[in-house]
Amino acid sequence: MEEEIEKTTKTILVVDDEPSIRDILVCNLEREGYKTIEASDGTTAINIALEKKPDLILLDIMLPKLDGLSVCKRIKNSLNVPILILTAKDGEIDKILGLELGADDYITKPFSIRELVARVKANLRKVEAVSNDKLMDSSTEEKKKESKIIVGELELDLDKFEVKVRGEIIDLTLREFEVLKFLASQPEQVVTRETLLEKVWGYEYYGDIRTVDVTVRRIREKIEKDTSMPKILITKRGVGYYIASK
Repeated sequence: MEEEIEKTTKTILVVDDEPSIRDILVCNLEREGYKTIEASDGTTAINIALEKKPDLILLDIMLPKLDGLSVCKRIKNSLNVPILILTAKDGEIDKILGLELGADDYITKPFSIRELVARVKANLRKVEAVSNDKLMDSSTEEKKKESKIIVGELELDLDKFEVKVRGEIIDLTLREFEVLKFLASQPEQVVTRETLLEKVWGYEYYGDIRTVDVTVRRIREKIEKDTSMPKILITKRGVGYYIASK
């Protein structure tokens, strides 16, 4: 019952220019207990997102007035809201661009409602978990120490959701921060893409490990001096990634 009440507090913005798809998405999301609002074009989507501040956005790529990738970029410049991109089955470039522009996840058309709902729940759970961490009392000196992770030139402030590299503050999305936090909490330990997908994105079966690779590449572009020779976020070929302690 408590979980059901929590769901009704979550509002999802559904952005798609096809009324039939919007209807299906809205019907199934509301059946799960979520509130929904709708937009049929990119400009309207931005206006509604900035005004209503939804908890999650389902965003189609192909939209009138302004395409989904541009919408994603503009919204992410103002709001730290999880965005799940809806893209065509053969739209590999759309998936990559979407993630690089700040989208948290993507799902290809045609998709099953079961898969979509799983993705929505996973992304909302992750945001909820981060919010709960932020509200934890950190008044004592010991807790303040625990709220920071320092590995070599990398420093993460878990209370401020702030990352510094060589003393310089780096602007990361929430998903990028969570990936870095998970790896930095266990330096020198190689973590597989599948484990990152499960622990950071929040699901096992649904997901594409390419999502992890794109996110790692984006983090490297922000924290490494030379992305071709990374010194902080290292790839263990054929296995996964780890944070170097020196």
